[in-house]
Amino acid sequence: MRSDQVKKGLEKAPSRSLLRASGVTSGDMGKPFIGIANSWNEVVPGHVHLNKLVDEVKRGIVEAGGVPFVYGVPAICDGIAMGHSGMRFSLPSRETIADCVELMNNAHMFDGWVGVTNCDKVTPGMLMAAGRIDIPAIILTGGAMEAGSLGGKGMDLQDVFEALGEHAAGKTTEEEVIRVECSACPGEGSCSGLFTANTMACLTEAMGLSLVGCGTSLAVSRKKREIARETGRRIVELVREGMTPRSFVTRGSFINAVRVDMAIGGSTNTALHLPAIAHDFGIDIDLTTFDQVSRDTCHITSIRPSGPYHIQDLERAGGIPAVLKRLQGELSDERTASGKSILQITKEAEIFDEEVIRPLDRPFHEQGGIAVLYGNLAPEGSVVKQAAVSPKMMNFTGNARVFDSEAQAMEAIMACKIIKGDVVVIRYEGPKGGPGMAEMLSPTSLISGMGLSDDVALITDGRFSGATRGPCIGHVSPEAYVKGPIAAVKEGDMITIDIPGRRLQLNITDEEMRERLHNVNIVDRPVSGVLKKYRELVTSAAKGAVSK
Repeated sequence: MRSDQVKKGLEKAPSRSLLRASGVTSGDMGKPFIGIANSWNEVVPGHVHLNKLVDEVKRGIVEAGGVPFVYGVPAICDGIAMGHSGMRFSLPSRETIADCVELMNNAHMFDGWVGVTNCDKVTPGMLMAAGRIDIPAIILTGGAMEAGSLGGKGMDLQDVFEALGEHAAGKTTEEEVIRVECSACPGEGSCSGLFTANTMACLTEAMGLSLVGCGTSLAVSRKKREIARETGRRIVELVREGMTPRSFVTRGSFINAVRVDMAIGGSTNTALHLPAIAHDFGIDIDLTTFDQVSRDTCHITSIRPSGPYHIQDLERAGGIPAVLKRLQGELSDERTASGKSILQITKEAEIFDEEVIRPLDRPFHEQGGIAVLYGNLAPEGSVVKQAAVSPKMMNFTGNARVFDSEAQAMEAIMACKIIKGDVVVIRYEGPKGGPGMAEMLSPTSLISGMGLSDDVALITDGRFSGATRGPCIGHVSPEAYVKGPIAAVKEGDMITIDIPGRRLQLNITDEEMRERLHNVNIVDRPVSGVLKKYRELVTSAAKGAVSK
């Protein structure tokens, strides 16, 4: 066993002595050592319950003859970090989490490990570590919270953000906003729509790195606890089988995940995370892959923010196994950590609601949830959740309103200075420029709440929450900080968005673009510590914003 390097032989007496001090017995020394990366904390609602799941994982490991060792990793709540400087630390935390898992597993020579995770950057970080370390691993995502309710209407965090827009437009009172605030998030779990956390949970299951049914089982459910215990048992089996992530996660597994992403209408943040995860697996997945798969994959679910349903509805309809069953003719039959192949999973799956998970001949949209746009504004690409864009805004030309930070844009939106026909441009919020690539749910939700989502577009070199809806185009690459074309946009320029044609165009000549970029003065925000290091190492959003 790998762990023999810290426990076998007379020369390892000092290591064993320290292990005994931690509670390891002589009888334990011959068993597999299993690390448990636990992102529990008392801040993030998606993580406050994870200790309960960790207890179940530990029980499963012991039952299967292993020895569990729990250690902690950080977890940031994007919703709490949103709208202030804290958001700059969210995406950098992904690399930190991957590093933490790598450090702990390799320093202590664990034979295998389980990642107990949930929210936006934590799951991708653990998946990156799985590919990087390549020892037996299973990811246990913590599950979605139940949807909130107010006046018989289901709701979630997106409603709170949009209520602020309604209030700014004079459509609702402060008291009504508070009622929404107190009703939208009823308890533990990741936010209840198909936002980034739940999207990544679904895709982790689709690529075979969590057990069957894990992706949509709710945080408060008995099913989630049972999956946690089985995860503990199964990781010990994987160690004995010598089954590592790279032995079964292939390029086909990633293409399956992208296809499921397109079919369910997942978060645009997957266009950052899946390429970054693939990079640590030694596999190339880029924006071109996303667009190719999107063009020939139907969008068959309609979950918030693109529709009325929540994760609990997808779970009730059959979860990810049911989605895989719908897509089985388009999937690669890959192995999974469960011991079952994709084909076996689809054969056993059932679809319980034909409206929540529609047949391929009756989709919500003929193409997948995400589109990749190119053009003179985004030579390396940009992304939009086309499933959440109204038909009216699929083709749009508007007047550029230019802001060099999210804060500037927020001030203008709150002051009702954005009008129909505008294209809000927020720049210097990319991976290097922010630095940290801030998430723009606040401005997009204000625009939606003010009733302008069918009349106003937003373009940024930053990124969006999975809860964002409307014609919001992010990840514009190259970013403004490295003199990408978005740095050349001037107030009043005309910008054309053509989502079906996959074009994002600033309506000026090539000569004028070159002249403007030659003369542009880059906005350079002073940074220190983590953000300084991140700025020096991070690559383009088009490459997953991985570190060099």
